[in-house]
Amino acid sequence: MKIIKKFNIIILAIGFLSLASCDLEGGESLNGASTSSISEDISRGELPQAMSGILSDMRIGLSTQIDVQSILGREYYYFTNSDPRFEGDVVTGNLDDNTFYTTTPWAARYAAIKNINLALSGLANTTSDFSNQEISAIRGVLNTLKAHELLMLSNNQYNNGIRIDISDPDNLGAFVSYSDALNAIADLLLSAASDLDSGGSSFPFNLTSGYSNYDTPSGFLQFNQALTARVETYRGNYSSALTALGGSFMNMTGDLKTGVYHTFSLSGADLANPLYIALNQSANVRVAHSSYITDYLAGDTRVNKAVLRDAPKEASGLVGNHDVWIYQSNVDMVPIIRNEELILLYAEANMASSPSDAVDAINVIRGVAGLGNYGGATTIDALEDEILFQRRYSLFGESHRWIDMRRFDRLSELPNDRASDNVPSAVPIPANENQ
Repeated sequence: MKIIKKFNIIILAIGFLSLASCDLEGGESLNGASTSSISEDISRGELPQAMSGILSDMRIGLSTQIDVQSILGREYYYFTNSDPRFEGDVVTGNLDDNTFYTTTPWAARYAAIKNINLALSGLANTTSDFSNQEISAIRGVLNTLKAHELLMLSNNQYNNGIRIDISDPDNLGAFVSYSDALNAIADLLLSAASDLDSGGSSFPFNLTSGYSNYDTPSGFLQFNQALTARVETYRGNYSSALTALGGSFMNMTGDLKTGVYHTFSLSGADLANPLYIALNQSANVRVAHSSYITDYLAGDTRVNKAVLRDAPKEASGLVGNHDVWIYQSNVDMVPIIRNEELILLYAEANMASSPSDAVDAINVIRGVAGLGNYGGATTIDALEDEILFQRRYSLFGESHRWIDMRRFDRLSELPNDRASDNVPSAVPIPANENQ
């Protein structure tokens, strides 16, 4: 049976136990309703439970995906006594199609998508007294979240492809290419935006605190447009990206951390932030790649995301002197998308058509980081170099570097510290996914 068939709202935790490595974070569901009840006729009482469960599902397997992508982007290494495959398979690029770093993100994202599809089906069949505006708003939220999960999959799998259509578990859709996946995701976000725009003034459910300021249809539309800007930038549709940024929460003078986040807590069956590790640990550590320290510009405060260890940490010939210190507690939120990325997307979208606007955006980022204004050339190549450099330090450990270097055909520039090391362009499709 295919991985994506194994999950539903009730048995999500059980399914993940069968896939987990010894250090894999577990899953949980906040839903109390049955899958048939939700998919056949979702009620007002079931909707908040279903939405809560979906938001919770989106965090499952997140650290595994971020770790793998950050290692492939040579942002950091992850040394753990329980599983040497992080410094072995992942750093060498010899990725196994039947182990946790391949199957966990795949299964987790498709589990979330399946549960979103169940809620969408229930919404289409509902006999509850939802208004037309409410139905539109709910559908807009669900399809925006679905687009995000598909984008997470696509960024991992790249040209190995993903399935977009999984509506019928007994008749799954064909694998599609990366470009076709981005096209489908863009279309889904467009449809969701239209729904949110006609979705009235409020939701008939609550979102987590990670969606503060974006917990109304108009606010959530800004989140939708932020994701759209990311997708359009990936597609090279810079004019469309600029349009989307204009409808997003991008703010050149605002807090760079403003955005939408995954939340964590230590209460009940909730999850702690799995990306948090205290400083100077020995058994499990994330250590910044040495180049992150050697390449930074004097005065750049962003280098403080890596803290000098009391003693170096070595594993399999790899050495790290600095602990990754992005998250400083086990309840810190993890960004989905935030203002700093949007400003850098704006710079990229303008680097050919309006270099002065690109430089203005770059200078916003440099200024907050404690650097002076950009003084280099304003050719496309020079601005590309500068934007990639700023993205490297601004978005360190947020799963962008590998994707960025790949989309600019610069993976060969990423460092390899051992002769056996290599950076692949994609994660393999799980072995039990019949193609």
